[in-house]
Amino acid sequence: MKERITKNEQETIYLAHQLGLLLKPGMIVLLDGDLASGKTTFAKGIGLALNIKETINSPSFTILKRYLTPENKLYHIDLYRIKGEGYDFDLEDYIYSDAITVIEWPFNVRSLLPQEYLLVKFEIIEEFKRKISFEAVGEAYEKVVYYL
Repeated sequence: MKERITKNEQETIYLAHQLGLLLKPGMIVLLDGDLASGKTTFAKGIGLALNIKETINSPSFTILKRYLTPENKLYHIDLYRIKGEGYDFDLEDYIYSDAITVIEWPFNVRSLLPQEYLLVKFEIIEEFKRKISFEAVGEAYEKVVYYL
């Protein structure tokens, strides 16, 4: 596990950008933290690394947003409004794909989660200061965390 402290939104975006440069198609990043802890901001940084030009914002109401470029696919899923199994809409098709998939509130639908992933935990320290922890589950993700 690795931990980083960011002091503002720009540092959080930069850290996510660095991570995004290390991700490969098919990788899954789980974002876990309280409301307003920086999860969507972090997703923006990953999108920047993937050369996504569209505005990345929270898919809380739509559950899923797809961002496609000729080189990359990013699926941004927010499970905040899904409470338990049976409410999904073929989420497996997006989670188990060749896209880089970022999932906010992943533990609301545990049974759909893959066996290997990168868990990014957010802890609010002060108004803009965050402790961000990276926990790799699986060899491919261990390499990502090592180089981060």
